[in-house]
Amino acid sequence: MNLGRTCEAMVSEAEQFELRGQIPEAITAYQRLLADWPGLANCWYNLARLQRGVGEFSAALASYKEALERGVAQPEEVHLNRGVILIDCLRQYGEAERELDKALALNPVYVPALMNLANLHEDLGRRDLAAAVYERILKLAPEEPQVLARYAGLKVFSNLDDPFIAHLRGVLTKPGISAADRASVEFALGRALDGCEAYDAAFEAYRAANRHSRESAGPSFRDYDLTLAERFIDRLTAAFPAASVEGGSHKFAPQTARPRPIFICGMFRSGSTLAEQLVGSHPQVAAGGELDFLPRTVQTHLAPFPESIASVSPLRLQALAAEYLDLLHGLFPEATFVTDKRPDNFLYIGLIKMLFPDAKIVHTTRDALDNCLSIYFLHMDQRMTYALDLMDIGHYYLQYLRLMAHWKTLFGADIFDLRYDALVKEPEPEIAQLLGFLGLEWDQRCLSVPPTGRGIRTASVWQVREPLYQRSSGRAHHYERQLRTLREYIERMRG
Repeated sequence: MNLGRTCEAMVSEAEQFELRGQIPEAITAYQRLLADWPGLANCWYNLARLQRGVGEFSAALASYKEALERGVAQPEEVHLNRGVILIDCLRQYGEAERELDKALALNPVYVPALMNLANLHEDLGRRDLAAAVYERILKLAPEEPQVLARYAGLKVFSNLDDPFIAHLRGVLTKPGISAADRASVEFALGRALDGCEAYDAAFEAYRAANRHSRESAGPSFRDYDLTLAERFIDRLTAAFPAASVEGGSHKFAPQTARPRPIFICGMFRSGSTLAEQLVGSHPQVAAGGELDFLPRTVQTHLAPFPESIASVSPLRLQALAAEYLDLLHGLFPEATFVTDKRPDNFLYIGLIKMLFPDAKIVHTTRDALDNCLSIYFLHMDQRMTYALDLMDIGHYYLQYLRLMAHWKTLFGADIFDLRYDALVKEPEPEIAQLLGFLGLEWDQRCLSVPPTGRGIRTASVWQVREPLYQRSSGRAHHYERQLRTLREYIERMRG
């Protein structure tokens, strides 16, 4: 197609805006261009990609649709992108599955779509369907490390002679396997060996997995900085003295038209997903999952955080509170309450109480060694730099305790400690206290595991679909020798 000079200039202008990081200007440039030349399928694709990046999800879906109608190349990729938005951002699982099916109808061996379909089945509790899709991928690539790791997560291991364990070990001997792929397989192997009660071998697999995960991040990766972590907690406590959080910006009216948030937070792997799923079984509550609103807000609108709190205006806080409530309403328009269970929101409790002084905080707690071990045994994002070394995890855990002690001096009446170990041992009294704290009537359904079909996007997706069990409580005693130094350090520092 021989584009006119004006069209070419407008395409170039939009591309240059994006290259310079001027994303709103790039979006506007593409919109002006497409108003005059609507047949440019690739430009619709680029516009959709940018809209998705800034959180304009409905607009992105519409732009991707235009790209499809204009005959964009590789339409299966567009259907995949629409499916990911519908899953991750809009929680429209049925529509997402249809988009993935369309992608696979166009290209039955399109592995990214197969992976997302398998993940969707996992999120919805469809174990057999997820396994079937992973098996379909493994027929195409029998030694694909990421697929093997996900498939292993569906299996229950109890016998060291399981051929899948041998297969995992065999993949690790293949020449040229990357550090990232090696880490994925080693985490899966560690889980399998732990299930077989081969605890020493399991720990060595996890140790290697964390080492290779760190290596995979590359030379620019920064190790956990103990001093920096301590200073951040110091900055948070300095930014939110008692006087700074009086008043707040948004108090909930008795009959608010928008859902009210319930914040569930604590250390990762402390039981936040279980807490959300039990509370989310109440008819007045929708399980919102791990919303990224607060971390995104402090990195953008409130940067540099937390020092910006000293000068933020009440009008700005009101606008942010309204934006957050609009988000909840858009996702769950019929709900009275919506949970936000992003664990590391414990860092932002001061901000939460400035935005919503009536907010209730459910703080999930767990035995320190069990909690630290569970983090070490999970393939975490390398940006969580503390998660790759047991002693670093212990140091971060102590900083978390220090910050939570500060928040409790300010908001103790609005923070409920939900004890994971007590919850799994005797759930009814713990849940009854929790519902009372939240102002909710007792409902027997809150003792039930979530039904298949409710989306759960978390590393513990299969654990929380099982009946309440105590296997993870006291798990650290299997690794008493490996955890001795960590235990002594935590005990010494806690006094």
